[in-house]
Amino acid sequence: MAQINHGVRVWHRSCLYSVMTSQDTVATLPGTARKNFSICVLDDDADHVEIACHHLEKAGFRASGTTDPEEALQQVRLGTSRVVLADLKMPQMDGLTFLDKAQQIDPGIYVILATGFYEVESAIAAVKAGAYDYVCKPLDYSRLEKSLDELAESFARRSEIQHLEEKLFQNLQYKGIVGNSPAMIEVFEMARKIARHYTNVLVSGPTGAGKELVARALHDLSPVSQARFAVCNCSALVDTLLESQLFGHMRGAFTGATETRPGLFEYANGGTVFLDEIGETSLTMQAKLLRVIQNREIQRVGSPEVKQIDVRMVAATNRDLRAEVLAGRFREDLFYRLSSIEIRVPGLSERSEDIPILVQHFLKKYAAAYNKPLRGLTRRAQTALLQHEWPGNVRELENVISSAAITAGADFLDLADLPQHIQKPRYRMALAGSEWRPVPLDEIRRIHIERVLESCNGNRVKAAHMLGIGRTSLYRFLKRSGKRGTAATANRAS
Repeated sequence: MAQINHGVRVWHRSCLYSVMTSQDTVATLPGTARKNFSICVLDDDADHVEIACHHLEKAGFRASGTTDPEEALQQVRLGTSRVVLADLKMPQMDGLTFLDKAQQIDPGIYVILATGFYEVESAIAAVKAGAYDYVCKPLDYSRLEKSLDELAESFARRSEIQHLEEKLFQNLQYKGIVGNSPAMIEVFEMARKIARHYTNVLVSGPTGAGKELVARALHDLSPVSQARFAVCNCSALVDTLLESQLFGHMRGAFTGATETRPGLFEYANGGTVFLDEIGETSLTMQAKLLRVIQNREIQRVGSPEVKQIDVRMVAATNRDLRAEVLAGRFREDLFYRLSSIEIRVPGLSERSEDIPILVQHFLKKYAAAYNKPLRGLTRRAQTALLQHEWPGNVRELENVISSAAITAGADFLDLADLPQHIQKPRYRMALAGSEWRPVPLDEIRRIHIERVLESCNGNRVKAAHMLGIGRTSLYRFLKRSGKRGTAATANRAS
């Protein structure tokens, strides 16, 4: 919990910086800070608006005024005003209602409420609602200027820090992989060390953690980076189709083979082939892959001709292949051939400090994709993301931000934009306590999949999406595990 609280504080600071607009520039002198600090005066009395704007401009601030609350909200929406000095009692919209709407548009906005009828209870309620200050009319401009100076200097510092953080964020991306946690730095270092020398690599880690990105980074850093990088999802194809996909086939080799086609190994000859979820392959297919590794040769389906190839092979799995070898489901010789060099990609729960920068990365990506002016997340949305366990890892996080970006009606993603299971998490895995007992990882995975299926009322399509895996992988798991109740429920639901 302490780690989450620390992450929330860091994230709150970072996201507050992202609220800044291009108008906010670095200032070192009070006069410059005032000049670059914009204030909107909102009051139903036009004379009061004019007088307040005159005082603020004379003091060196950029001030504008309006008697229309909707116009002031539009300024908040456009980011043209960093502070709003609003009257508490207005016929069109009272100050507290304006405060609530302004914070929904921009959680980083500062609202100062002014009233001619000061009450302690009203002041406390205003501050609790999020008002920065509560002042009396007629305005004490010396006190108001002091308060605004503090805000102006604070924004100037934050603008400078934002500029530095944007540069830092660029350095946190490594070949398309975003992360700054110790676990990911170790992955980056390992990739750099072996990229120029490897022939075969095993990339292990949970589903959705970014194994394919690591494989692409290995290829991009290798001497064959200009050659082709071919991807094959081994869990998505049955053996006959997988063999044809990898090795190619001759015309007439099987029903539907109307023409001769090369496989991925020929297509990527001289480059890299990425075999995703290699743990899902059969023993027969594993034997054929072993021959490729050992002899660097392939045979098209239906052809006696042996072809020599020169490819680098990167295999990925979310299974414990050592346990699969002991269970007789994975060839030991193939495992040792692949695992001579192994990179383990940590799950998102193991690097929760990367969540804020990943969210920032995906927010920029989907704001551009959907042409929306998304600028950040509200504090409660940030807290919910940090407290979620992320069983689907980075892929699940990306899906959450993508769907939230589509449905968002404001510039900031709020809790209501997030999926229900993140808004109100149903399960928390206990790591300690009287009921804790050591169990194999496969058992934990089985329990988690059953819980997700239960939360989805047995709907396998929805469960697979929530888990961040393909339906085929989920079907294989249910068939392999032989779960009677869960599988039956899932079959009825889907």
